Amino acid sequence: MSMDRTARHARAPAAAAEALPGAHPGALPGALPGAAAGADHAAALAVHRRIVANIQRVIRGQEAAVRMLMAAFATGGHVLLEDVPGTGKTTLAKALARSVSGRFQRVQFTPDLLPADILGVSVFNQVSREFEFQAGPVFTNILLADEINRASPRTQSALLESMAEGQVSVDGVRRPLAEPFFVIATQNPVEFQGTYPLPEAQMDRFALRFSLGYVPRDEEVAILADQSEAHPLDALEACADVDDVRVLGAAARTVRVDPELMRYIVDLVAATRGAEGIQIGASPRASLALMKCAQALALFDSLEFVTPEHIREVATAVIAHRLVTDPQARFSGLTAERVVDRVLDEVPVPA
Repeated sequence: MSMDRTARHARAPAAAAEALPGAHPGALPGALPGAAAGADHAAALAVHRRIVANIQRVIRGQEAAVRMLMAAFATGGHVLLEDVPGTGKTTLAKALARSVSGRFQRVQFTPDLLPADILGVSVFNQVSREFEFQAGPVFTNILLADEINRASPRTQSALLESMAEGQVSVDGVRRPLAEPFFVIATQNPVEFQGTYPLPEAQMDRFALRFSLGYVPRDEEVAILADQSEAHPLDALEACADVDDVRVLGAAARTVRVDPELMRYIVDLVAATRGAEGIQIGASPRASLALMKCAQALALFDSLEFVTPEHIREVATAVIAHRLVTDPQARFSGLTAERVVDRVLDEVPVPA
């Protein structure tokens, strides 16, 4: 999903909401009563703003994409970046990884890549006369799966358990992954030779799918100037650690979602299941991802409650990649993004 499509449903900057009765004087606008809630959200906002400012030292003209990436990062989801070559997918992933002083691994997916190259393998130790497990790159905080659709389906599926449950099973032993664990996968949607489309089950593991698109002319000129002598990524230093990420995630989970908005989320997702031209609609996992990402966006806007605009802003990025369209509908030009647009227009928005 392109950021242009996101902007269609994006919310205009919200006016500052009034503090609720009994709120702490230092609490954020719209904050729940109590100094602790305001302090936690203030700390989380400080983390978010540091990371975003750091990323934007490298990534220009992609404010909407950075906002979506941070929403998934804060809520423990995973992201699929889908765009043509050269738009900055890998650079965006690296900028986030360098902004957080956790462990980072990059795997270049190729047709000959094996599951053991990602998960790890047991190696026989000649001294101890025992097998020892050598951990693979999945044992990290941020994993960049570059050009994920170039690997075979067998290798792609090696990430299913790790993305859904935060663990891997090798040789009958379950091994927990680091916390936080965040996957950023990239793929080129216009090149099909030597690629393997991701199966529906794996697409459903990604909280968000979006593309970056081309930046405005002035921003592209600024990119040239930034890289005239060296790449700004080389000088990027960490501005947060894994504990800061946990603070960000904990604060996002406390953002209030009105029961009426929960029903609105469920109605949006359910409407895709019977939509014309759709074989398989979105699952309850989409509803959960939509709620969590909306909570993160509300937090980024200094609010303690989700609004319908937050839900609509992220709906296409959360839902579209989970839909399976009829072949005949695809031939007639129907896309999953158009289906979500239609659902957003038809499902009544809570007052």
